[in-house]
Amino acid sequence: MPRVTTRPATPQRRDRLDDLVLLRRVRDRIDRDYAQPLDVEALARGVHMSAGHLSRQFRLAYGESPYSYLMTRRIERAMALLRRGDLSVTEVCFAVGCSSLGTFSTRFTELVGVPPSVYRAAGAGTTEGMPACIAKQVTRPVRNREAPAPQPHLA
Repeated sequence: MPRVTTRPATPQRRDRLDDLVLLRRVRDRIDRDYAQPLDVEALARGVHMSAGHLSRQFRLAYGESPYSYLMTRRIERAMALLRRGDLSVTEVCFAVGCSSLGTFSTRFTELVGVPPSVYRAAGAGTTEGMPACIAKQVTRPVRNREAPAPQPHLA
């Protein structure tokens, strides 16, 4: 029968655990302050890491860069605002913290598969009557450029 023993954590393992705590703080800050002007340098300063170290460790822990995670959060919120239908694409862009309409539209299209204007026109009322927890799951954007490329329409 195998014996279970407790061993003190090695300094290297302790450092990795400390990094995970800091990475969770960064992720929580992105989730909470996505509409604020955030950049990797500011996020790294907040947890006393270099921007490069934060980016490498965040990618190892969560599978994407802090910037990509931030943009995904912004696009998720933008999708909800666009489905409401009472704001223009430009208003939504600025409401979620993006400062460039072009970058917002490009990233939105990469993650969702259609431009924000098309999503706004087609998305109004699609989640009406659906519980919020289900609507969030159904409308979650695809990460890491997994959205299918639009097929050309040949006439």
